[in-house]
Amino acid sequence: MSGCLLAGALTLALSGPGFTLEWTHSVERTGWREAWAIRDGALVLTEAAVKGSGAGMDPGPGAVLRNGWWVWRPDLPPQPQLLIAASGATGGGWRLCDMTPALTTDARNCTELGVAADQPQRLSPCPPGRIAG
Repeated sequence: MSGCLLAGALTLALSGPGFTLEWTHSVERTGWREAWAIRDGALVLTEAAVKGSGAGMDPGPGAVLRNGWWVWRPDLPPQPQLLIAASGATGGGWRLCDMTPALTTDARNCTELGVAADQPQRLSPCPPGRIAG
């Protein structure tokens, strides 16, 4: 089952119903990533992971240390959209990657979003029947 995601003016075709968002925390300079699923026209946060803690990025309840990352399942209701914006303090934006289980992180199809601090991005599921292309 494939997915479709609107990212600003882009329409992204996904090989499955999920994707990851990865970024660097502007103060701590450590990695953060989230796994999202597209379900019933909404975005569902299925997992979060942080490479360290401090400055507003403490691991969530029930977090376990796995391969150097604190990983947990956040309790967040489905979201109709996500608004993301880079601070300009990290030298990069957000990395959105197709969550294809059979591929390694380096082999996944990824897109860099919101690199400039003044370019917020809206992420939302495609309307029903819309085909990415």
